[in-house]
Amino acid sequence: MENTQNLNTSTPKMKIEVWSDIMCPFCYIGKRQYETALNKFANSKQVEIEWKSFQLDPSAPEVASESHVDYLVKRKGMSAEKVHEMLASVTEYAKQVGLEYDLYNTVTVNSMKAHQLIQFAKTKGLGDQAEESLFRAFFIENKNVADLTTLTQLGKEIGLDETELQAAFNDDKYAYLVKQDIQEAQQIGVTGVPFFVFNRKYAISGAQPAEVFLETLEKTFAEWQKDSPETN
Repeated sequence: MENTQNLNTSTPKMKIEVWSDIMCPFCYIGKRQYETALNKFANSKQVEIEWKSFQLDPSAPEVASESHVDYLVKRKGMSAEKVHEMLASVTEYAKQVGLEYDLYNTVTVNSMKAHQLIQFAKTKGLGDQAEESLFRAFFIENKNVADLTTLTQLGKEIGLDETELQAAFNDDKYAYLVKQDIQEAQQIGVTGVPFFVFNRKYAISGAQPAEVFLETLEKTFAEWQKDSPETN
Protein backbone atom coordinates (compact mmCIF):
# COMPACT_ATOMS: atom_id res chain seq x y z
CA MET A 1 0.00 0.00 0.00
CA GLU A 2 1.09 3.54 -0.60
CA ASN A 3 2.09 5.96 2.13
CA THR A 4 3.23 3.43 4.69
CA GLN A 5 4.97 4.97 7.64
CA ASN A 6 8.06 2.79 7.33
CA LEU A 7 9.95 3.86 4.20
CA ASN A 8 12.68 1.24 4.59
CA THR A 9 11.68 -1.74 2.48
CA SER A 10 14.94 -3.69 2.82
CA THR A 11 13.73 -5.62 5.87
CA PRO A 12 10.30 -7.25 5.58
CA LYS A 13 7.93 -6.14 8.32
CA MET A 14 4.50 -7.24 9.37
CA LYS A 15 1.99 -4.43 8.98
CA ILE A 16 -0.59 -3.25 11.46
CA GLU A 17 -3.13 -0.74 10.15
CA VAL A 18 -5.09 1.47 12.52
CA TRP A 19 -8.18 3.44 11.61
CA SER A 20 -8.40 6.34 14.00
CA ASP A 21 -9.73 9.86 14.53
CA ILE A 22 -7.65 12.29 16.57
CA MET A 23 -10.92 13.48 18.20
CA CYS A 24 -11.60 9.97 19.54
CA PRO A 25 -10.51 9.63 23.21
CA PHE A 26 -10.39 5.86 23.00
CA CYS A 27 -8.04 6.03 20.00
CA TYR A 28 -5.33 7.71 22.09
CA ILE A 29 -5.90 5.23 24.92
CA GLY A 30 -5.76 2.38 22.39
CA LYS A 31 -2.49 3.74 21.04
CA ARG A 32 -0.99 3.60 24.53
CA GLN A 33 -2.27 0.08 25.12
CA TYR A 34 -0.82 -1.06 21.81
CA GLU A 35 2.53 0.59 22.61
CA THR A 36 2.62 -1.13 26.00
CA ALA A 37 2.10 -4.46 24.26
CA LEU A 38 4.69 -3.67 21.60
CA ASN A 39 7.30 -2.92 24.29
CA LYS A 40 6.78 -6.46 25.60
CA PHE A 41 6.83 -8.04 22.14
CA ALA A 42 10.15 -9.71 21.34
CA ASN A 43 9.92 -9.05 17.59
CA SER A 44 8.81 -5.42 17.79
CA LYS A 45 11.46 -4.30 15.28
CA GLN A 46 9.79 -6.45 12.63
CA VAL A 47 6.45 -4.70 12.96
CA GLU A 48 5.32 -1.47 11.28
CA ILE A 49 2.22 0.56 11.97
CA GLU A 50 0.21 2.59 9.48
CA TRP A 51 -2.30 5.12 10.75
CA LYS A 52 -5.39 5.47 8.61
CA SER A 53 -7.90 8.29 8.69
CA PHE A 54 -11.44 8.08 10.03
CA GLN A 55 -13.86 10.85 10.95
CA LEU A 56 -16.34 10.28 13.74
CA ASP A 57 -18.19 13.43 12.73
CA PRO A 58 -17.49 14.75 9.22
CA SER A 59 -20.10 17.46 9.86
CA ALA A 60 -18.22 18.99 12.80
CA PRO A 61 -17.64 22.73 12.27
CA GLU A 62 -14.40 24.22 10.97
CA VAL A 63 -14.67 26.84 13.72
CA ALA A 64 -15.66 25.88 17.27
CA SER A 65 -19.10 27.25 18.08
CA GLU A 66 -19.93 25.55 21.39
CA SER A 67 -18.35 23.81 24.35
CA HIS A 68 -17.41 20.14 24.10
CA VAL A 69 -20.13 19.28 26.62
CA ASP A 70 -22.81 21.12 24.63
CA TYR A 71 -21.57 19.48 21.44
CA LEU A 72 -21.87 16.00 22.98
CA VAL A 73 -25.30 16.76 24.44
CA LYS A 74 -26.57 17.55 20.95
CA ARG A 75 -24.69 14.84 19.07
CA LYS A 76 -25.40 11.97 21.46
CA GLY A 77 -28.81 13.09 22.66
CA MET A 78 -27.73 12.78 26.29
CA SER A 79 -28.37 15.05 29.24
CA ALA A 80 -25.55 17.33 30.38
CA GLU A 81 -25.36 15.29 33.58
CA LYS A 82 -24.85 12.05 31.65
CA VAL A 83 -22.23 13.68 29.44
CA HIS A 84 -20.31 14.84 32.51
CA GLU A 85 -20.43 11.30 33.91
CA MET A 86 -19.17 9.92 30.60
CA LEU A 87 -16.30 12.43 30.41
CA ALA A 88 -15.29 11.69 34.00
CA SER A 89 -15.25 7.97 33.25
CA VAL A 90 -13.13 8.40 30.10
CA THR A 91 -10.76 10.75 31.94
CA GLU A 92 -10.23 8.12 34.63
CA TYR A 93 -9.65 5.41 32.00
CA ALA A 94 -7.06 7.62 30.30
CA LYS A 95 -5.23 8.12 33.62
CA GLN A 96 -4.76 4.37 33.87
CA VAL A 97 -2.53 4.48 30.77
CA GLY A 98 -0.71 7.66 31.81
CA LEU A 99 -2.75 10.25 29.90
CA GLU A 100 -4.03 13.41 31.62
CA TYR A 101 -7.08 14.33 29.56
CA ASP A 102 -8.81 17.71 29.79
CA LEU A 103 -12.01 16.76 28.01
CA TYR A 104 -14.09 19.66 29.26
CA ASN A 105 -12.01 22.25 27.44
CA THR A 106 -11.30 20.48 24.15
CA VAL A 107 -11.88 22.63 21.08
CA THR A 108 -14.42 20.65 19.07
CA VAL A 109 -13.77 21.21 15.37
CA ASN A 110 -13.60 19.29 12.11
CA SER A 111 -10.63 16.91 11.97
CA MET A 112 -10.15 16.91 8.17
CA LYS A 113 -7.14 19.28 8.14
CA ALA A 114 -5.52 17.31 10.96
CA HIS A 115 -5.92 14.13 8.92
CA GLN A 116 -4.34 15.85 5.93
CA LEU A 117 -1.35 16.60 8.16
CA ILE A 118 -1.16 12.92 9.11
CA GLN A 119 -1.36 11.83 5.47
CA PHE A 120 1.47 14.19 4.52
CA ALA A 121 3.54 13.13 7.54
CA LYS A 122 3.20 9.49 6.45
CA THR A 123 5.00 10.29 3.21
CA LYS A 124 7.95 11.43 5.34
CA GLY A 125 7.92 8.42 7.66
CA LEU A 126 6.43 10.51 10.48
CA GLY A 127 2.89 9.18 10.66
CA ASP A 128 3.14 7.90 14.21
CA GLN A 129 4.74 11.14 15.41
CA ALA A 130 1.97 13.18 13.79
CA GLU A 131 -0.71 11.03 15.38
CA GLU A 132 0.85 11.37 18.83
CA SER A 133 1.29 15.13 18.46
CA LEU A 134 -2.30 15.68 17.38
CA PHE A 135 -3.74 13.50 20.12
CA ARG A 136 -1.77 15.44 22.73
CA ALA A 137 -2.73 18.77 21.18
CA PHE A 138 -6.43 17.93 21.22
CA PHE A 139 -6.95 16.00 24.45
CA ILE A 140 -4.28 17.43 26.75
CA GLU A 141 -3.32 20.87 25.46
CA ASN A 142 -6.80 21.87 24.17
CA LYS A 143 -5.43 23.25 20.91
CA ASN A 144 -7.51 24.03 17.83
CA VAL A 145 -6.63 21.20 15.46
CA ALA A 146 -8.51 22.81 12.56
CA ASP A 147 -6.37 25.95 12.70
CA LEU A 148 -3.69 25.88 10.01
CA THR A 149 -1.22 27.96 12.04
CA THR A 150 -1.53 25.49 14.93
CA LEU A 151 -1.22 22.49 12.61
CA THR A 152 1.81 23.98 10.87
CA GLN A 153 3.53 24.49 14.21
CA LEU A 154 2.76 20.93 15.28
CA GLY A 155 4.12 19.68 11.96
CA LYS A 156 7.34 21.67 12.33
CA GLU A 157 7.81 20.27 15.85
CA ILE A 158 7.92 16.71 14.53
CA GLY A 159 10.33 17.61 11.71
CA LEU A 160 8.14 18.53 8.76
CA ASP A 161 9.15 21.35 6.43
CA GLU A 162 6.87 24.36 6.86
CA THR A 163 6.71 25.28 3.17
CA GLU A 164 5.99 21.70 2.10
CA LEU A 165 3.37 21.33 4.82
CA GLN A 166 1.52 24.49 3.85
CA ALA A 167 1.51 23.31 0.25
CA ALA A 168 0.09 19.97 1.39
CA PHE A 169 -2.89 21.67 3.04
CA ASN A 170 -3.78 23.15 -0.34
CA ASP A 171 -3.18 19.93 -2.26
CA ASP A 172 -6.35 17.93 -2.92
CA LYS A 173 -4.22 14.79 -2.94
CA TYR A 174 -4.09 14.59 0.86
CA ALA A 175 -7.80 15.25 1.33
CA TYR A 176 -8.38 12.49 -1.22
CA LEU A 177 -6.18 10.10 0.78
CA VAL A 178 -8.23 10.85 3.90
CA LYS A 179 -11.45 10.05 2.05
CA GLN A 180 -9.88 6.94 0.55
CA ASP A 181 -9.07 5.62 4.04
CA ILE A 182 -12.62 6.32 5.20
CA GLN A 183 -14.05 4.55 2.16
CA GLU A 184 -11.78 1.56 2.78
CA ALA A 185 -12.99 1.44 6.38
CA GLN A 186 -16.58 1.26 5.16
CA GLN A 187 -15.68 -1.53 2.75
CA ILE A 188 -14.20 -3.74 5.47
CA GLY A 189 -16.97 -3.01 7.92
CA VAL A 190 -15.36 -0.56 10.34
CA THR A 191 -18.11 1.21 12.28
CA GLY A 192 -16.07 2.61 15.16
CA VAL A 193 -12.52 3.48 16.07
CA PRO A 194 -9.86 2.67 17.02
CA PHE A 195 -9.81 -0.34 14.72
CA PHE A 196 -6.53 -2.27 14.53
CA VAL A 197 -5.97 -4.71 11.67
CA PHE A 198 -3.08 -7.16 12.01
CA ASN A 199 -1.61 -8.35 8.71
CA ARG A 200 -5.09 -8.18 7.17
CA LYS A 201 -6.01 -11.31 9.16
CA TYR A 202 -7.11 -10.29 12.65
CA ALA A 203 -8.73 -7.19 14.08
CA ILE A 204 -9.08 -5.50 17.44
CA SER A 205 -11.85 -2.99 17.88
CA GLY A 206 -11.64 -0.41 20.65
CA ALA A 207 -9.11 0.41 23.35
CA GLN A 208 -8.58 -3.14 24.56
CA PRO A 209 -6.14 -4.07 27.37
CA ALA A 210 -2.46 -4.35 26.44
CA GLU A 211 -2.63 -8.11 27.02
CA VAL A 212 -5.13 -8.47 24.19
CA PHE A 213 -2.84 -6.55 21.84
CA LEU A 214 0.18 -8.63 22.88
CA GLU A 215 -1.64 -11.92 22.37
CA THR A 216 -2.80 -10.84 18.91
CA LEU A 217 0.67 -9.57 18.02
CA GLU A 218 2.27 -12.88 18.94
CA LYS A 219 -0.33 -14.98 17.15
CA THR A 220 -0.30 -12.91 13.97
CA PHE A 221 3.47 -12.60 13.86
CA ALA A 222 4.00 -16.36 14.25
CA GLU A 223 1.65 -16.99 11.32
CA TRP A 224 3.21 -14.20 9.24
CA GLN A 225 6.71 -15.54 9.89
CA LYS A 226 5.64 -19.06 8.94
CA ASP A 227 4.15 -17.79 5.69
CA SER A 228 7.18 -15.60 4.94
CA PRO A 229 10.32 -17.76 5.22
CA GLU A 230 12.54 -14.86 4.13
CA THR A 231 11.77 -13.11 7.45
CA ASN A 232 13.50 -15.75 9.57
